[in-house]
Amino acid sequence: MLSFSIPSFRKPIVVAIVASGLIACSDNDTMSSQQSKGLISPENGQSLSIKESSASELSTKATSTKKLPSVQGKPVVYQLFTRLYGNTDTANIPWGSIEDNGVGKFADINDAALTSIKALGTSHVWYTGVPHHAVINDYSDYGISHDDPDVVKGRAGSPYAVKDYYNVNPDLALNPANRLEEFEALIKRTHENGMKVIIDIVPNHVARSYQSLSLPEGQANFGHSDDTSVVYARDNNFYYVVDKAFEVPTAQGYETLGGDEHPLADGEFKEFPAKWTGNGARAAKPDINDWYETVKINYGVKPDGTYDFPVLPSEYANKSFSEHVDFWKDKSLPDSWYKFQSIAHYWLDKGVDGFRYDMAEMVPVEFWSFLNSSIKQRSPDAFLLAEVYQPSKYRDYIHLGKMDYLYDKVGFYDTLKTIMQGSGKVSDLVAVHTQISDIAPHMLHFLENHDEQRIASEDFAGSAEKGKPALAVSALISSSPTLLYFGQDVGEDGSEDMGFGDPTRTTIFDYAGVPAHQRFMNDGKFDGGASTQQEKSLRSFYESIMGIAANHGAVNGDFISLHDINLSNAQNNSLSSQVQNSNSRNSNKRTSQSLPRNSYSYSEQQFAFARRTQDEGFIVITNFSEQPLKNMPLIIPTSLFLSTEIPALLKPLVGEKQLALDATDGNVMTSVSLEGLETLVFEL
Repeated sequence: MLSFSIPSFRKPIVVAIVASGLIACSDNDTMSSQQSKGLISPENGQSLSIKESSASELSTKATSTKKLPSVQGKPVVYQLFTRLYGNTDTANIPWGSIEDNGVGKFADINDAALTSIKALGTSHVWYTGVPHHAVINDYSDYGISHDDPDVVKGRAGSPYAVKDYYNVNPDLALNPANRLEEFEALIKRTHENGMKVIIDIVPNHVARSYQSLSLPEGQANFGHSDDTSVVYARDNNFYYVVDKAFEVPTAQGYETLGGDEHPLADGEFKEFPAKWTGNGARAAKPDINDWYETVKINYGVKPDGTYDFPVLPSEYANKSFSEHVDFWKDKSLPDSWYKFQSIAHYWLDKGVDGFRYDMAEMVPVEFWSFLNSSIKQRSPDAFLLAEVYQPSKYRDYIHLGKMDYLYDKVGFYDTLKTIMQGSGKVSDLVAVHTQISDIAPHMLHFLENHDEQRIASEDFAGSAEKGKPALAVSALISSSPTLLYFGQDVGEDGSEDMGFGDPTRTTIFDYAGVPAHQRFMNDGKFDGGASTQQEKSLRSFYESIMGIAANHGAVNGDFISLHDINLSNAQNNSLSSQVQNSNSRNSNKRTSQSLPRNSYSYSEQQFAFARRTQDEGFIVITNFSEQPLKNMPLIIPTSLFLSTEIPALLKPLVGEKQLALDATDGNVMTSVSLEGLETLVFEL
């Protein structure tokens, strides 16, 4: 969940053989000792041979790339912001109403749209903003109460201020009376197109105006039975600021709805006693930067931080889902636990295949053990993704909390972003990836999502092209899922200033059209017919990389970094060249053999790595620099090859270039020419 600072929201090769520096690890375990040694021949010192003819005689161009088989290599999640995705209106008036700026509907996500999403290797579509959250529109004809804009962010509302967990956002339906049926039809279409459905559950907080009109029999609204005379009681759903009324936060320069008139926009919201705010703020008048549109859910954590429920023993990190279910079945637990369990089970019964849990780290691990084990008992293949940003808690949420996947933001994404911006080092990325090697398959990778800046925004990289090498690394380095955000594949820059919040992120609070995505949408054809050539080229690149991620079996194999060995080789060559130059100057002679470290040398702006199983593999070579490299030396350990015979060429999976190889002294030598920001992928 994202917060904003409101006052500013407007706005010839010489190769030295190096026998160390090869990092190898498996997504499930470390590589075998033989593989991890790296610089050995595949068969205990047998001589190596080149197939067919000498590498120097072979062309470096191929006429086509290899077509991958249609098997799922790893999960690919496509985040589709439902309100924005199908909107064709281009007005984009700041703080504009639904009539001004338009809105996407469930029905807009047709078979053509789903086919285009599937073409990116997608296995799961995360429909963001589906549960009924607080909105400004008047749906009183459908029995829905008005929402007060003083506690709604933006004109369209935050999708993370859920008002009714048993129904869906009426904005998204052609007929609000049939909104749930329209979403069920979308679930069915998605399944028919070979993909599964994920929606958000936001367990830490709900809308300040929560009121479910669609409660199943036997269920009660949050807060219905709360004792509001106390700050805390175990079975209260909320925390209270006793004897004080809620006050709407204020800030200089901020006006509700941008200053537009609304009958309920009066700076007041009736709530007595006041509830704690969603981010844990305990004041009756929260700060403008607090999550003031939401209220904190009570899971039996007392105000002093101690627990009012049993602590899960540490040995349950290694126990099964059924054993977790058994642990909780005879325990007396806080009421909120059961309410959210009922919500999750309700959506599973509707055909939803998994959940993305917002700010999961703000809810105790024990609750996740309780909820997720019950979900897996009903739906063993359910996809459970959680937002956790504290690395020290990763393993507890995975092993004890039974999460399938967590965001790899603090380590991987944050480091990769600095490399894309030109200030970071690939060595740092290798290091942070290695640090979580034991849980790497659980750490979802992404370059964009609704909380993060668009790659093409000026505050991030300023160009979607700079995301191309990052995509290859992010998607292919691990068997962990890859997340794509809608519009990312065509270079959407998030530059529209729509009202609440700053540009650089596509708005989640207001009605808007998304220009680059709208061009791809092409009046509902979803074929890129109106896209620019640059957007079409970018989309094609995304399809190529994600096709490998989704379909190549080696993405589930070992990760072998070639970075250290090639960086050391480049540095040794540079040192050797400096010595040669010094000797040449001392003897007053010129030498044609000196090779100073030039732009063609491997550096911290290049990254080479391999993925390999016993049966197949590939090598990725990326250039994060905008400068081209000509004939960059590259060492490939012979242990990467699946045969005692080293091929003369590696065929491309991405790009048209083939890679000519030369086997010498236990290593394979080659040279690679890369354009600025180019990525090459070769089949082993």
